[in-house]
Amino acid sequence: MLLTAPRLPKVLQLTLAVIKPDAVAHPVMLEALHQIILGNNFVVVKCKDLVWRRQDSEKFYAEHSGRFFYQRLVEFMSSGPMRAYVLAREDAIRHWRELMGPTKVFQARYTSPASIRAQFGLTDTRNTTHGSDSVESAQREIRFFFPDFCAEEWMEKEEPSFRSGRMQYDHQKQIHTLSTPS
Repeated sequence: MLLTAPRLPKVLQLTLAVIKPDAVAHPVMLEALHQIILGNNFVVVKCKDLVWRRQDSEKFYAEHSGRFFYQRLVEFMSSGPMRAYVLAREDAIRHWRELMGPTKVFQARYTSPASIRAQFGLTDTRNTTHGSDSVESAQREIRFFFPDFCAEEWMEKEEPSFRSGRMQYDHQKQIHTLSTPS
């Protein structure tokens, strides 16, 4: 008789998620979005509130320089506080992007009415959230927002424990932490 080991869950993937200034300005909305993240089985690896200077916004969105929406986006993203997350889960990039919905709020309301942008977005710029669109952009964007966080080290040393469920949610820090053996 052939014995097989139980199938382990797939490796967790990291993505960057940003709650934009339009949502952070409303504490009830910010909390609702945080609960949506938790309710969709994301592990909150890192979480921080920050305010960008115009230069930060210009650097982050440099690839869009010269496009019609660039100045409006740069000004908006440096207009007030935002919250950045490093999220983990199996296929995190795809799941976060689906949860956000289409970039264009009008389109989101018709094609993905349960999405974050459909429910909370105001305009195509003030659309509540940002998320990485590929593994490469996730790595680059996580480094931009969390320069002291080493994704490779986290994947090697902590991901297996998080994947196996040895974690707990710290309500004060609003992140998941590794459980300490009792």
